[in-house]
Amino acid sequence: YDDYAFAHSGSIKHDLVWDILSRAGKQVVLLGVPQTYPPRWINGHMVSCFLTPSRDSRYTYPLQLKAEIEAVADGYVFDVEDFRTPNKRELLQRIYDKTRQHFHVAKYLAVTKPWDFFMMVEMGPDRIHHGFWKYFDSTHAKYEAGNPLEHAIRDYYRYLDAEIGEFLACLDPETVVLVVSDHGAKKMDGGICFNEWLIKNGYLTLRQYPGQVTAMSPKLVDWSATRAWGEGGYYGRLFLNVKGREPQGVIEPYHYERVRDELIAAIAAIEDPQGNNIGSCAYRPQELYRETNGVPPDLIVYFGDLNWRSVGSVGVNSIYSFENDTGPDDANHDWNGIFLMRAGRRDLGGVRLHGLELMDVAPTILRQFDLPVPEDMLGSVIDDSRTDNHDEGEEVGRCGHSVGYL
Repeated sequence: YDDYAFAHSGSIKHDLVWDILSRAGKQVVLLGVPQTYPPRWINGHMVSCFLTPSRDSRYTYPLQLKAEIEAVADGYVFDVEDFRTPNKRELLQRIYDKTRQHFHVAKYLAVTKPWDFFMMVEMGPDRIHHGFWKYFDSTHAKYEAGNPLEHAIRDYYRYLDAEIGEFLACLDPETVVLVVSDHGAKKMDGGICFNEWLIKNGYLTLRQYPGQVTAMSPKLVDWSATRAWGEGGYYGRLFLNVKGREPQGVIEPYHYERVRDELIAAIAAIEDPQGNNIGSCAYRPQELYRETNGVPPDLIVYFGDLNWRSVGSVGVNSIYSFENDTGPDDANHDWNGIFLMRAGRRDLGGVRLHGLELMDVAPTILRQFDLPVPEDMLGSVIDDSRTDNHDEGEEVGRCGHSVGYL
């Protein structure tokens, strides 16, 4: 019944790529990589990520790098704050300002610090997707043709390409370059109010139904009459109230799998307001992960193939929402991301690769340094041997599988 806590660098108990590289004597530079706050030792230099509380924090390694970054950046911004805002013009300016500053710092680090491996994460594309998707996508429910922000995302991508070009111009032409995203993006049709749906279907009982939209909280719940509750986010997480496991559990352990099966079937049957099945899927975490730790959800839920997000708030008086409970949001995360790799001067003419997974990136990096890939590391090395004869228009992969270019 506890609230969530943010995962941070101390939550990670296994080696990261830069840990392996650092121990092998390679110089590393990290800029804005998620879950590097609070910063810890690497053989090189680090500026931590968007989860950094503020500029008052110790956000660099080594510590003295902080003053250097502050001077170069004229202050430093970790993220585009409040990107779920109706003030789109001001948001657009802040996205550009953040990206411009970030690349300015990246170029400074690239030319002034020794490094064998340099990794930066730019949050601008994610923030502009969430803020501006409806303006360009003619299939979005809120799209208006000819609106003044119709080309905001396209223009930003052109600007971003120019920044990347200037950054690459700072590097030796033999440098191996990877452009990787941790997820894709797509239009969001709306939100399924997960806890409202659970209330309607008799799984969740509140002590008193709130008179306004209210964030879900354990103190709102009548646990003696509750079998399940859910969390919001790009996907949903569902927790069961199991006797002997939760403090006030009501589901008998021998009914646990029956209730999970029942919920999986009910979630798959969810319809939109017009009565059309939206195609939702619920998975047991053990079906997706080789290992689960801590308190995993009992079900991981993807509403409408990610065209719908999970809304956790209660007091909505509907199982549907067309406004995000955390602010205006036009896009959701999508299954397939992007992978591009330039292997030095070698020109393969844009070889298309298939069946890639995000976990393939780490062993691919280690192979570039001729370092052994740990036996327990998931993923495999990406190279041009993974080309095939898939039709160009064929959909390839889901749940982290993707298409890339070498």
